[in-house]
Amino acid sequence: MASMSSLKMISSPKLSYSSSTSPLQTQNQLVSSRLSLSFPSKNFNTSTTQLVSTKSTRRTSKNSTTTAFFFNKQKEHQETSKPAKVQELFVYEINERDRGSPAYLRLSQKSTNSLGDLVPFSNKLYSGNLEKRLGITSGLCILIQHVPEKKGDRYEAIYSFYFGDYGHIAVQGPYLTYQDTYLAVTGGSGIFEGVSGQVKLQQLVFPFKLFYTFYLKGIADLPADLLGKPVEPSPSVEPSPAAKATEPQASLPNFTN
Repeated sequence: MASMSSLKMISSPKLSYSSSTSPLQTQNQLVSSRLSLSFPSKNFNTSTTQLVSTKSTRRTSKNSTTTAFFFNKQKEHQETSKPAKVQELFVYEINERDRGSPAYLRLSQKSTNSLGDLVPFSNKLYSGNLEKRLGITSGLCILIQHVPEKKGDRYEAIYSFYFGDYGHIAVQGPYLTYQDTYLAVTGGSGIFEGVSGQVKLQQLVFPFKLFYTFYLKGIADLPADLLGKPVEPSPSVEPSPAAKATEPQASLPNFTN
């Protein structure tokens, strides 16, 4: 066992205190002194945290910018890849009084045409040259305003044009029984997928004969089955006997009837 003289004294931090300083206060000073020796300063920790935070923010900002760049490029590519040219499609809608169309539902419960009345309908479609049966229309008109001074009505129409295996075109917009109107092309299926544009509605004999001129964008070239020089619109137009009889050479494949 070592003698007391061989042991070196380990000096402890000197603490000065007055006679009024309590032993507990002295102990707290000692703990505080040891903690300040063991850990880096508070200022160093704060600057390090700020540096890491700044780098993280820069990385996040850079990633967001990169993501936005590629997203915008992809969107631009999708928009530019769609055909920009406008194609015209001519169609006759003819009510041959054999489909129970239209049906007038007086939801307003008034004797005259009034707001809220509904008119579901479905008529036959023929090509603009009247040589081919295309399919049918199918939709609904909601009466918005009765216009007695013009002897007609304003409807909001939502309906579709069906073209057999080629798909369909959906439209929506104003249908005025006393003048021509334009409706929006809201979409389609088959060869009309992604279509946009508008369609002009010409009333020939209300509600039995209408002529439509579609202005279509965003789709590939229309097939020859749907094209042809249109017959001049007039109240006396009639489809060809072959189209009316839906003979194979005068109708679209699997047309909707």
